[in-house]
Amino acid sequence: MNNVLEDLPTRSCAIRSDKIIDLIRIFETDVQLAVCQRPVNTVIHQWLDRHAADLGIGLRQSIQPGEQPDLSRLPTGAGRDALAEDIQFLADIFFELLDPPAQGFRLEIVHKAMCPRFHVDRVGLRMLCTYRGAGTEWVEESQIDRAYLGALSGGQPDELSGLLLPGHQVETIEPYAVALLKGTLWQGNEGRGIVHRSPPVTAEQSPRVLVAFDAAWLD
Repeated sequence: MNNVLEDLPTRSCAIRSDKIIDLIRIFETDVQLAVCQRPVNTVIHQWLDRHAADLGIGLRQSIQPGEQPDLSRLPTGAGRDALAEDIQFLADIFFELLDPPAQGFRLEIVHKAMCPRFHVDRVGLRMLCTYRGAGTEWVEESQIDRAYLGALSGGQPDELSGLLLPGHQVETIEPYAVALLKGTLWQGNEGRGIVHRSPPVTAEQSPRVLVAFDAAWLD
């Protein structure tokens, strides 16, 4: 595998790599999405498939550097242990990048799209990783008209509202990839932020399992 799978043209708002260190490029002004692609963890993958019907409703926790999450609500097994280790690994990356005083994560167990419309998060920076089901969908900046985002769509579906320009391509973040998504609250990023949405969840893929990390900035 090449070190850089795809370094999109400068007009792009996204970069993709297979090196964790390249996530630091999210600090570049024009980069709104940084993705580090990773191989599927078969231990986690098989455990999630085996326990798909009894994963519960998810959880929310705060986490400190070097701390493992408490996944005791989930079925036991090597897959749960591997998932806890991976969440700790991702949390530590987020701490290294932002150095926040605290952060929290959400382990989402979902049976339908959480945010089915294209939108921009009202956050500074969010980290996502999908462990089961399809990954988050996004659209290149040059292929959208922000005048039709959210309520400005007039209630029309994204495909009909005018948000998506002719010839657009909806991209998907691969499962197990680490993704950093800039929102509108990133310094100097008002009116920008990566335009993305949750994918539909098919019966075969249900539930979709993903983790989201957000920094907590104290006053």
